[in-house]
Amino acid sequence: MESETLVSALILGLVEGLTEFIPVSSTGHILLLGHFIGFQSTGKTFEVLIQLGAILAILTVYAHRLIAIATALPYQASARRFVFGVLLAFLPAAVIGVMLHGFIKTVLFESPALICTTLVIGGIILLVIDKMPLKPRYHDAMDYPLWLCVAIGFCQTLAMVPGVSRSGATIAGALLMGTDKRSAAEFSFFLAMPTMAGAFAYDLFKNRNVLSIDDATIIGVGFIAAFVTAVFVVRGLLDFVGKHGFAPFAWWRIAVGLAGFAGLYLTG
Repeated sequence: MESETLVSALILGLVEGLTEFIPVSSTGHILLLGHFIGFQSTGKTFEVLIQLGAILAILTVYAHRLIAIATALPYQASARRFVFGVLLAFLPAAVIGVMLHGFIKTVLFESPALICTTLVIGGIILLVIDKMPLKPRYHDAMDYPLWLCVAIGFCQTLAMVPGVSRSGATIAGALLMGTDKRSAAEFSFFLAMPTMAGAFAYDLFKNRNVLSIDDATIIGVGFIAAFVTAVFVVRGLLDFVGKHGFAPFAWWRIAVGLAGFAGLYLTG
């Protein structure tokens, strides 16, 4: 294994952790960056499996909250409704992800021009939503009605297209359906847990016969880097969103998308 490959894995892991929970598309970023630095992973598993590091970051930061919800399940209806709502929101992506797994990995993941396009379009949509005079009706993710959870879950399926952003699709959809920015971002955190854990387990199962020890080492490096950086993002994101909204992320998406187009043009 070449040291350059490990360095690339480290860089991509850092990018994954920094971008997983903000609405800029972590998958789009690491696929686009991987394209330009010549990084290739077996079966495109690296790009999926290192997301487990980001999952563990949520579990670490939200440990007390998760324990409180778990202990309240036997006797608190609101806790049971919240967990059920998150699981309902997870189902659309689970079903569609299994059905389109091959197409997503072999076609969409191999389309850098598509990623640049969705980054730019998604940025424009976020800018529009951020300026809309929306009047939130839901201010606590724990109190979202089940229909809203399901609707957010269908919004999440848009992120099957790299560059769309899982968090961006869920947050934007939630805002348009009456949530405030902070609770929308928080619900997106919770929804990420079953979604990313499911994606990890399924992708690992599908590629179990082709992964090698070298692949495991590369994935491990990216995994640790993603975990460390994601911890800092999760801790600070809600306050940042509450103060600044989503416009900074929208402009970042547009800048990266346009830079990607320029890079693709210059490299042929």
